Amino acid sequence: MITRMSTLFLRTLREDPADAEVASHKLLVRAGYIRRVAPGIYTWLPLGLKALRRLEGIVREEMDAIGGQELLFPALLPREPYEATDRWREYGDNLFRLHDRKNADLLLGPTHEEMFATAVKDMFGSYKDFPVTLYQIQTKYRDEERPRAGILRGREFLMKDSYSFDLTDEGLDAAYQRHRDAYRRVFDRVGIDYAICKATSGAMGGSASEEFLAISPNGEDTFVSAGDYTANVEAVTTQPGTESDPQAHPAAEVYETPGADTIDALVDWANGQGLQIAGRAVTAADMLKCVLVKIQQPAPVGQDKLEKKTGGDEKLDNMDNASAQAASESELVGVLIPGDREVDVKRLEAALEPATVQLADAKDCAEYNLVPGFMGPRGLAEAGLRTLADPRVVRGTSWIAGADGKDRHAVGLVAGRDFEVTDFIEAAEVKDGDIAPNGEVLSIQRGIELGHIFQLGRKYTQAFNVTILDENGKQVVPTMGSYGIGVSRMLAVLAEQNHDEKGLIWPAAAAPYQVHVTVAAKGADAKLAGDRLATNLSDHGMDILYDDRPKVSPGVRFKDAELLGMPLIAVVGRAYADGKIELRIRGGETLEVAEEEIVAKIIQLLGHDRQAQPGV
Repeated sequence: MITRMSTLFLRTLREDPADAEVASHKLLVRAGYIRRVAPGIYTWLPLGLKALRRLEGIVREEMDAIGGQELLFPALLPREPYEATDRWREYGDNLFRLHDRKNADLLLGPTHEEMFATAVKDMFGSYKDFPVTLYQIQTKYRDEERPRAGILRGREFLMKDSYSFDLTDEGLDAAYQRHRDAYRRVFDRVGIDYAICKATSGAMGGSASEEFLAISPNGEDTFVSAGDYTANVEAVTTQPGTESDPQAHPAAEVYETPGADTIDALVDWANGQGLQIAGRAVTAADMLKCVLVKIQQPAPVGQDKLEKKTGGDEKLDNMDNASAQAASESELVGVLIPGDREVDVKRLEAALEPATVQLADAKDCAEYNLVPGFMGPRGLAEAGLRTLADPRVVRGTSWIAGADGKDRHAVGLVAGRDFEVTDFIEAAEVKDGDIAPNGEVLSIQRGIELGHIFQLGRKYTQAFNVTILDENGKQVVPTMGSYGIGVSRMLAVLAEQNHDEKGLIWPAAAAPYQVHVTVAAKGADAKLAGDRLATNLSDHGMDILYDDRPKVSPGVRFKDAELLGMPLIAVVGRAYADGKIELRIRGGETLEVAEEEIVAKIIQLLGHDRQAQPGV
């Protein structure tokens, strides 16, 4: 197929859009692949849509190869299924909620586990129907508070979500592995540099959970690697401290510590006093940082701020409003971490899912007579607050901590003797050089989430009472797996990982067109040569972008070709006087090839770029 640039709906830009921060956003807008409609909402222009459909096709091929069956649910959905799983509440403000003219509650689907579970319940009832894997490629909607980075984090995006249904846990394990392998083939086919990381399940629920993260300095996700251990930072488990007899330590002493209102100042004070820990100088890791946070649970079902009542029993309405008010109040909790760390709010929220977390302020501290900068675990206990501690704060560990008065600190506070911990939690930041669960040293990298696979188990099938008769005539509940790929995000990731200062550099598998043909030489013969080359390549099954625009200078043609980023650029230019065509490998070398050999050369180059076939 040949697409002529003289008729293509395209306008390239020489300047970056003002709101763009990352390379993919800048280049996809400048090259005319997408166009902003509103924050986090974009139009897919012809070039962008063609590239998106290529990626969609690769995903579809690999899903079909593992036995997936494609269907399509609506994006506009009723409230009731999401209420049954409590996700109407758990999604909080990220859910797009709306009412129809009859005031029925609806939502724009953020994900479709509920729909798949109810479809299987409605249609299947015998063990003979299982196992089954269903999938869709559908637009999803999430009301991101701060949409950014173009289509990397938007409010509307294209996603492939698939779901496996099995009668046994062993069947779920096999389905999970098939999807894991299929995802690897998808990302390998388009040449993405990625890592597979242990992850948390979040609002999805379930047990086993892994993320596929594209390695990128612009990534919003942080992950760690250490040998064969790779995990999203939110899923990293901290090596616990060593327990000892709390009574074996000397009694704690309270000191006046004027001016020691930071960890560094407190370390300087301790070493100035000649204090030692296990025969060595005091470090920040010997301090116990006490951080007060507010934990907010999602509003109860039916009481979110977007719902509007239009009548009914006033007394009941008042009761509902009162219960919503009570449920919306936050809980103050003390978090204890070693002094050489900061609280990682994302890790803390992952551990407390579906609650949200924010740091308490001076007013919150004053309400409980806590002194900011000098609060300690004993003051938290006296205030009646729960205390969540880092796994290193185990029984028998000794710390320097605030003594709950300005310029006062306690030295030698021992966990299990001087204070108790309500529970342990992963809340402290992870650092380069930490020790992984496998005993090796961690290194930290940034990534962009491309896909996430879960072993959901029976959370959703139980919620909808999905029961199947097994071969013995007994009722069993199927177990589910959930597997998502961000198709539109994958396109942005390819732009992030494949560009230079001139523009995009698409891999052949994902490019809207394999070859960009342009004529830079003057004269009818050169124009005929360009027509002939485009036609010959098209006859060999390639998609060709042909720059046949009249009265456009060679310089503009070359700049546009480099910006648009097709893998190969064939130029009928000066070399054509010698019977040769210039072949530019985007991001690589430039060749001069005889006209009669150019088609074979292009086939050879593209053949080298072809990836494995589906399921191989």
